[in-house]
Amino acid sequence: MADGAAYERIAGPETAPLLFLCDHASNAVPRRYGDLGLDPVQFTRHIAYDIGAAALTRALAAEFRAPAVLGKWSRLLIDLNRGPDDPTIVMKISDGALIPVNAAANEAEIAHRIAAYHTPYHAEIRRTIDASLSAGMPPSLVSMHSFTPAWKGTPRPWHVGVLWDRDPRLAVPLIEAFRAEEGLVVGDNEPYHGRLEDDTMWTHGTLRDLPHALIEVRQDLIAGEDGVARMAALVAWALRRALAQGGLRA
Repeated sequence: MADGAAYERIAGPETAPLLFLCDHASNAVPRRYGDLGLDPVQFTRHIAYDIGAAALTRALAAEFRAPAVLGKWSRLLIDLNRGPDDPTIVMKISDGALIPVNAAANEAEIAHRIAAYHTPYHAEIRRTIDASLSAGMPPSLVSMHSFTPAWKGTPRPWHVGVLWDRDPRLAVPLIEAFRAEEGLVVGDNEPYHGRLEDDTMWTHGTLRDLPHALIEVRQDLIAGEDGVARMAALVAWALRRALAQGGLRA
């Protein structure tokens, strides 16, 4: 994929009640970086992107006729869900894989990646939010991610997880909505926690006092088109129920 814009934007009305985000949508790398010194098989793994998250984000944006912003490049290039000062914004080792080009990256190179890929992505999110606020319609933010079925050999029992920090307006009724689905194992700040300062939800949700939640879906459930369609229907149902229960715009 040629170098260019740092994000993919899905258009939607400024009055839409939701804005969907997908930080780790892609496993692509700009041509100037080649393969980052990695075996190509590494780009099929979770270290390169959140498998299935982009397709799920697009399906949900279509379902709600809402705007979405998706990262265009691999998290191996730069992690869009980290603050600019986070030492893990450019990973040198990820889940046992050394990333040679990143290991050799100096401060100037990291600053370039932030300016070229991280800053424009977050500027586009900010611009989209500003447009909604100008229209008098503050959006609720939904960030879509996915997680591996097992970690270091230990199976993960959750089908979905909702990550959140201090704002319960969307996250808590969303957890309750998912838990109403029989047989669904739901994580409350599992398999990760949502208390990471300067991440995407902190930057655009917490600091701007907008309702928000990060949804994690287990990757084996959205690895194919049928799985994405099933999970999109479930997430859409849960979001509508959560928005209504939380007194938020649906």
